[in-house]
Amino acid sequence: MRKKSNIVTYSTEQVAEMIARGEDRTDWAKISAMTESELEASILADPDDVHGELDWTKAVRGIPLPKEHINLRVDHDVMQWFRSNGKGYQTLMNNVLRAYVESQRG
Repeated sequence: MRKKSNIVTYSTEQVAEMIARGEDRTDWAKISAMTESELEASILADPDDVHGELDWTKAVRGIPLPKEHINLRVDHDVMQWFRSNGKGYQTLMNNVLRAYVESQRG
């Protein structure tokens, strides 16, 4: 098992051993008892499942350019607002700046 940050990766053999030891959290009896219509309803109720064609029109091909490290002075209230959005506030700031740049270009 490799551990990097909060992500844990297991090999196929390790997963098989975990299942054999009963460390599997899947309720296989419940799944086996499901009818085809119950399974379909379960899939349709999943909010993370995309139920239609994916929109690839805004997809970008290639490796993104590296970020540039800068020191930037920002008003306190503006910074607090971005930080109040939680983790990823710097990405949000970058997205806001990108949206502005693209609106000025077009």
